Amino acid sequence: MLLIRQALMIPVAALLVGFGACVAQAEGPARPEVEAFLEVTGFDVALESIRLSADAAPQMLGMQAEDFGSEWKRLVAEVFDTTLMHDMAIGILDKALTEPLLTHAADFYASDLGQRLVVAENSSHMIEEDGLKSESGSQIIEGLNGIGSPRVAILSRLNNASGSEESTLRSIQEVQIRFLMAAAGAGLIELQMDKPVLREAMRAQEEELRTGLRQSALEGAAYTYQAFSDTEMTEYAAALEHPDMKQVYALMNAVQYEIMADRFEAVAARLRMMQPSQDL
Repeated sequence: MLLIRQALMIPVAALLVGFGACVAQAEGPARPEVEAFLEVTGFDVALESIRLSADAAPQMLGMQAEDFGSEWKRLVAEVFDTTLMHDMAIGILDKALTEPLLTHAADFYASDLGQRLVVAENSSHMIEEDGLKSESGSQIIEGLNGIGSPRVAILSRLNNASGSEESTLRSIQEVQIRFLMAAAGAGLIELQMDKPVLREAMRAQEEELRTGLRQSALEGAAYTYQAFSDTEMTEYAAALEHPDMKQVYALMNAVQYEIMADRFEAVAARLRMMQPSQDL
């Protein structure tokens, strides 16, 4: 599934309440169907890739993951445990994903094009060094612009269809706020501002973040889909623009960021018991 991974939610609770209203009107899928949905769409791999954002946690505290030596790798393995995050996603989707939405998305991703897209997206999600995608994607975009290719516009359409830029921006801010508040509660840092003031301070940096998100998404798409034709990318964009698929993606993005925020809060609690160290 085409999901943006950034080093760091419309508030996710509000989004999930909206989906809860849908569930009251339509019976949700059985757990085995949700399990199959995660696999066929590639969302299971997208969830696993959340651990690759873990190093952003100490960076927000003015430290580096390396400051904690080998203990950091152990913490990441435990807090961002794949099975745990998978079960968290299943728990939410069991209640929030309706049968019609699941079927609509699964049917597309089960197609020949859909499965080829999932393979490419899964591979891209698990690249540990985002700089590789950024640099390669930037070069691809530069080349496309140089020959006046319509490809860049198609990729922009694809990214716009996969999720609201505004929602992604709010989600990233919320993850940061929840982590910083948890870090303050754990005694790791002293915050000189409460949550509303912190939110306002982040709003002052929104345009820079928005520009970075847009550029990162474009570079990522250029890298991820370089083996696909313009026709295939146009077909994918059209599929993502369907109202049912938009609902599915809104939910998937909400689930992704809720799990990320929850795990970052867990990191804050664990860091309190760790001291920066140096491996000998």
